[in-house]
Order: sequence, then structure tokens, then C-alpha cells
Amino acid sequence: MGFRLSGIIKKASLVANRAASKAVDMPKGYLAVYVGEKQKRFVIPISYLNQPSFQDLLSQAEEEFEYNHPMGGLTIPCTEDVFQHITSRLNGL
Repeated sequence: MGFRLSGIIKKASLVANRAASKAVDMPKGYLAVYVGEKQKRFVIPISYLNQPSFQDLLSQAEEEFEYNHPMGGLTIPCTEDVFQHITSRLNGL
């Protein structure tokens, strides 16, 4: 099973463009992702998509949801705590 990052990034860009047209507060260069059991919305920099730790999350999302994300945006299948830990480390880069 290969990891198709380009397909995920293209899909994330399409989702981000659709979400941006609906969201008033979506800054350019960011996208919304949904995390955890309650599907909490986080707005993250698109640059995270290139980071290996975030690519692992994208791979998990691809395995679990393929391209059918229930919230209409990119859904990350992990807890909010794990997601916040990963993104806090990425903020320091």
C-alpha cells in the first residue's frame, strides 16, 4: 500500500477552496481540519501538509475515510490531545 501524498494534497486543496468560500474567517494559506470524537474544527497552516508527523495523520485519514470525510473537510482520526501535541511541535519549526 503506497502513500499518495499528492492525491491527498490535491483533495485537501479542493476542500480548502470550498471551505474558504463558505467560511468568513479562513485566512489564505490555511485549511480547516476536524479532529476527535466531537469533530472539533482546527484551522492549520497548509505548510503542515509537508511535515512527516502530519503526513502520518494524513495517511491514517486516507486509510480510515479514503476521500469521504463526513464533515465536508479533512477529518483527522485521532484525539484532540494527540493532534494538539503534534501541531504544537510543528509550531516550533
